[in-house]
Amino acid sequence: MSGTGQTLYLKLDQNSIVREPAVRVEDVAEVECADVGILRKVKALEIYRFHCEASGKSRQGNHVQVISVLDVIEEIDKIYPALEIVSLGALDFVVRYEPTPEKSGAQLVKTAFLCVILFFGSAFTIMTFIQDVSVGEVFDRFYTRVTGAAPAGVTPLEIGFCIGLAFGIIFFYNHIGRKKITDDPTPIQVQMRKYEQDVDNTYIENSGRKGKEIDVDN
Repeated sequence: MSGTGQTLYLKLDQNSIVREPAVRVEDVAEVECADVGILRKVKALEIYRFHCEASGKSRQGNHVQVISVLDVIEEIDKIYPALEIVSLGALDFVVRYEPTPEKSGAQLVKTAFLCVILFFGSAFTIMTFIQDVSVGEVFDRFYTRVTGAAPAGVTPLEIGFCIGLAFGIIFFYNHIGRKKITDDPTPIQVQMRKYEQDVDNTYIENSGRKGKEIDVDN
């Protein structure tokens, strides 16, 4: 069937997660068409495939892909050249390949460790808030209650706090020197992109005024 006279409505999500290397239209978009045959075939159409190793895990740096709606339309046109396609969603979208993790003892240990960190971190935040963010006083009182003696100089609490703070900064900014810990954009990169968008929008808005409005520089 050529798809002549038929209209396909395509609504792409801006961010999608897939569990298999093959990315199909139904994984990243909502599709509607009066012809059920066209609808089923388009939904099952493969638009991208992540390159995977024999272990089934994605290679480093290849688990995130940005795809354009034009790429999707091009693949649909190959099988239905006469089909009218109406795109209602994002123009560019991100697909993240995350294989389903296997349940193991290591995963349970990691989850339990994370819960412990969240519990004590929340408790520490509440205590410092009550003490008007007096971290030193909180450490002194906690040390005295646990050991029964007043602290004399630097205690393991201060040492652990400094080490944890350093690791927290490293993981938050996703950088060790020039190397990134993960492939995700760093907070600085995200803020720079937002700044670039704001600058571009300012240029566009200023060019559209054409002297009809009072500028901030006047």
